[in-house]
Amino acid sequence: MKKLFALIALVAACSFGATSSVMAQDEAAQADTTAVDTAAVDTAAATMTAEEEPVIQEEESESIHKTLKTKFIEGDAGFMSLVALSLVLGLAFCIERIIYLTLAKVNARSFTEEIAKYVEKDDIDGALALCGNTRGPVSQLARKAMECLGSKDQNDIATIERTINVEAEVQGSYLEQHCSWITFFIASAPSLGFLGTVIGMVMAFDNIEKAGDISPTVVAGGMKVALITTIFGIVVALILQVFYNFILSSIESLTADMENAAQSLLSICVKSDKCKK
Repeated sequence: MKKLFALIALVAACSFGATSSVMAQDEAAQADTTAVDTAAVDTAAATMTAEEEPVIQEEESESIHKTLKTKFIEGDAGFMSLVALSLVLGLAFCIERIIYLTLAKVNARSFTEEIAKYVEKDDIDGALALCGNTRGPVSQLARKAMECLGSKDQNDIATIERTINVEAEVQGSYLEQHCSWITFFIASAPSLGFLGTVIGMVMAFDNIEKAGDISPTVVAGGMKVALITTIFGIVVALILQVFYNFILSSIESLTADMENAAQSLLSICVKSDKCKK
């Protein structure tokens, strides 16, 4: 009887060991299969990401372009075209002024020092030639001063000073030329936007009257026109204002150069033997 129980226990132990071994082998095979599948999925995902990334970027850029175009159309193309025209014309005047002021900028101190050297040698013609070859308002002031100094009836210090002051006013008006148009477009852009706002509100009330009901769907169209035109008008005014402030700072710098050059030119003329004290 004991031998029978021992035999049954031995058979059970062998069966349990074989089952455990088979189960371990199945789990290992399943783990390997899962790892292979995971690696394949990761590789495919990486490939798809690499392929789709430029496509996503292109879709984002296209979506921005489409969004702006859509908002432009939704804001009533008539008023939005006027706001866009204000931006284009305002930028044109700004660029023209920036180019003019940049070309008019010279080193006033070194220029007046060169003029002083010519005057010390009584070479008024050389000073006039230097003024003719130099751009900007400072050279024009020096040219007027040298013309008076080289003449026989206008070479007194009072006439020279008066001539320089008159020329400074003329050159100052040249520097500020077309600035009034820039301020006009700065003011007109938000005004057109607000006009679109008023018209959008009128459209909203018209839709309410036609529908006979106040609902978000009825009011949304007119309100959208009102808000979009206002936003675009304010953005255009801000852009032009930045350029206009830069232009004003350049004009102030050139005006300061003219004032310093005028004082230096008067001192140079007073020291010259050709000047009547």
